[in-house]
Amino acid sequence: MQPDIFDNTPCALGEGPLWHPLRACFYWFDILNRELLTQRDGRSHARLFEDPVSAAGWLDIDHLLVASARALLKVNIDTGEQETICDLEAEDPLTRSNDGRADPFGGFWIGTMGRRAEAGKGAIYRYYRGELRCLYPGLTIPNSICFSPDGTRAYFSDSTERKIMQVALDPAHGWPDGQPQVFLDLSADDLVPDGAVVDEVGCVWNAQWGAGRVACYGPDGGFIKAVAVPAKHSTCPAFGGAGRNLLLVTTAIQGLDEPGPADGLTYLQTFMDGTKGQLEHQVIL
Repeated sequence: MQPDIFDNTPCALGEGPLWHPLRACFYWFDILNRELLTQRDGRSHARLFEDPVSAAGWLDIDHLLVASARALLKVNIDTGEQETICDLEAEDPLTRSNDGRADPFGGFWIGTMGRRAEAGKGAIYRYYRGELRCLYPGLTIPNSICFSPDGTRAYFSDSTERKIMQVALDPAHGWPDGQPQVFLDLSADDLVPDGAVVDEVGCVWNAQWGAGRVACYGPDGGFIKAVAVPAKHSTCPAFGGAGRNLLLVTTAIQGLDEPGPADGLTYLQTFMDGTKGQLEHQVIL
């Protein structure tokens, strides 16, 4: 399987793809160029931010919750008007946000990291109904944030450790319940986990930095198949479309000495075999 080009805007560091179910379109970010990207009527559109931006969840038809380097922002999609919901390591100019995703309880998980990927400078936070709580400090490159379809498990990784972790969730409010356990150890295959998403049957689809692919693993961690991506640095997938059978994949030019014409573009895989993603979860402020 190999996807088609969805958008030919080259991203320095594409990340955070999101399907907005009410607007029926994809959004994604170029972190280093501080842009929120989308397509309307077959044309690319970009909105520039003051700080690097990396991930979002949908709030309603007009607004996204956007993670920037210093805050979680309520952003009007059409006008760009912003409201700060809460600070996010605003006191530290050396960090920025990274991978993030809405959870089945209306919360939003977001990772932070050093702007030069300094060891141990990152963390994973959860925003839930007015509270921002640090869940996992001391990470380097937090990634792979996603959730099982029944809401019982969260997944995440520190890319430098080459392991995807899983943790049980409290069924009442979705906070982590117990200690994380290894779900998938990719170190033996020299693979680096980046962004991930879970489909409707609980399979984890993980973009793997440097491998040019999105790999699918069953709920037991067993490898099932992979989608080859023409760009070497695949960064994050997201399901969308009216039938939830479209997989958008962002990529990056960052880290390549000699990027080619396929690098940094955004790709789309259409599944005709019954593969479907979950409905994208709504963030509740």
